[in-house]
Amino acid sequence: MKKLVNDPEDVVDEMLDGLVAERPDALRRVPDSNIIVREDAPVENKVAVTSGGGSGHEPAFAGYIGEGFLDGAASGEVFTSPTPDMFETLVESVDAGAGVVVIINNYEGDIMNLETAVEMIEMETDTAIETVIVDDDVAVEDSEYTTGRRGVAGATFALKVAGAKAAEGADLETVAETTRAAIDRIGTMSMALTPCVTPEKGEPTFTLGDDEMEIGIGLHGEPGVERTEIASADEITDRLVDGVLEDLDPSGEVATIVNGTGGTPLMELYVVNRRLQERLDDAGLDHWDALVGEYMTSLDMCGCSVTVMDVNEEFKRLLSAPADSPGMTVPE
Repeated sequence: MKKLVNDPEDVVDEMLDGLVAERPDALRRVPDSNIIVREDAPVENKVAVTSGGGSGHEPAFAGYIGEGFLDGAASGEVFTSPTPDMFETLVESVDAGAGVVVIINNYEGDIMNLETAVEMIEMETDTAIETVIVDDDVAVEDSEYTTGRRGVAGATFALKVAGAKAAEGADLETVAETTRAAIDRIGTMSMALTPCVTPEKGEPTFTLGDDEMEIGIGLHGEPGVERTEIASADEITDRLVDGVLEDLDPSGEVATIVNGTGGTPLMELYVVNRRLQERLDDAGLDHWDALVGEYMTSLDMCGCSVTVMDVNEEFKRLLSAPADSPGMTVPE
């Protein structure tokens, strides 16, 4: 399988250098680590908001570092959790004394390593830490890699809410609780047309027939709820929307994301968004904001996810607050 890489073992290291090189005045890499932080971190008198996870989901997670968004992020190897030492370095690099929120997707490896890091930090320092777990996947309740629901593309909204709340000057507990409240209002369902190929192995992580698709798939290609014959874009969108709306049961105004998983043309994502907005109209929901693009990918997987967030006035304010990061910019 063709890949635009040098040595596959160096791909994460070189990717992070390239990210910083895009915005050298805004981002910096902590020496001898896979940690990226804001150039001005730690930011005095502000709760630091951080995240992390395996690489291969770009722009998540390091791509969301910037004013009004994240203060830093840890990038593990491809589809591999950051180590406890990495999480510890991340927290140490951004803590200015107001505390640190660490937001991660619900995967057992990430949670275990973060919990170990928190234990080490609490034994060695007086840093206050709040952990927030994203579990927006409505398709699968428990899986081989999770207890409870997986965290998927809805994390984008959660990270934005947390970053904006911290930028307003909220304290540590308020930032964490506001983010958890946002997660309770988010639902996502995903699908795949093709598997993804990791740089190290150079072969698909799972198999799908030419006439097959997987509904409810996870970020790394974990099995979903149904493998079936490929359908039209509208039929696929309806399947995803039905799953999200049935679970979330939103009322009033909603924000949405049609997220590409890495190998899906933007043309096709807009086709999905067209049907999504039609379905929201049919359900009597007002679409306050709609994002279409790649926000949390799975390397080169062809597919998409649909995220719906039931928004209120506070969350509308936080989602529309100014932010500047490589993966998302919200102008003033």
